[in-house]
Amino acid sequence: MNLGEHQGAAGRAFAAALPGLAGRFLEEWGLRPDGAVMYGMCALVVPVVREADGRGAALKLQMVDAETVGEPVALRVWGAAGAGVVGLLEHDAETGVMLLERLDEHRPLTGVPDVREAVRVLAGSLSRLVRVPAPPGMRRLGDAAAGMLAETPGAVVVLEDAGERRRLLDCAAAVREVAGEPGDRLLHWDLHYANILAGRAEEGRAGEWVVLDPKPLAGDPAFELFPALDQRFDASEVLWRFGLLCGVLELDRERARAWTLGRVLQNALWGIRLGRPRLYADHAEIARRLLGRD
Repeated sequence: MNLGEHQGAAGRAFAAALPGLAGRFLEEWGLRPDGAVMYGMCALVVPVVREADGRGAALKLQMVDAETVGEPVALRVWGAAGAGVVGLLEHDAETGVMLLERLDEHRPLTGVPDVREAVRVLAGSLSRLVRVPAPPGMRRLGDAAAGMLAETPGAVVVLEDAGERRRLLDCAAAVREVAGEPGDRLLHWDLHYANILAGRAEEGRAGEWVVLDPKPLAGDPAFELFPALDQRFDASEVLWRFGLLCGVLELDRERARAWTLGRVLQNALWGIRLGRPRLYADHAEIARRLLGRD
């Protein structure tokens, strides 16, 4: 896990407490470990079996912050709407610990060799998610956009390359055009191919692709496209993927272009805060192709 790098002292303290936290909920919820522990950037997942009924599940432990606090609410809302998300079985509000439906961790969408087919699957998943209105209390895209635009003038001068400075200003200009109408749909924000797993026959979901790990916010569905363009990156496929996503989600292409450039801006600002004075090469290429200029 990368909690120390991304969350500082609080992250290191949380990581140190994880064994005790996992042990507490294994006991309280009547669970036994059932496989290798998995982890990503900020969460630990323990495959488990429920002793009461022998049902497989996944114990998820993560820090509660602005990005993760809305996850259980979003999963319940999407679950009630039949939007194709992982089932939430238990949730402890104090610690943020969740017990989730067990999916097939050996079959992520990243494993589908036909990348265009993977894009189509992801687009279908997104289309189900963004039909759902955001419930009250979600962080809002409008606030994020205002923050980005306020931060840009001071951040852009840090970039070493003059072309990248111009590109970032172009991204900010595009966001400024749409920021007044930030939208009200429930967004995943991080729907890339590794956040879609195959369902399990034991859970009645054989043949389904199931979404997990949202970082939810309320906003315009056009803000959702960037991860699908960036992961499994292929510069020659950027415009094809963008067009496919716009078509399946029934998006206005100009708004989609602007909000996708907003994701480039958002990532650049994060990098600058962490001391990176250059754009990531694939992000810069996505922006170049959407802007249609060198």
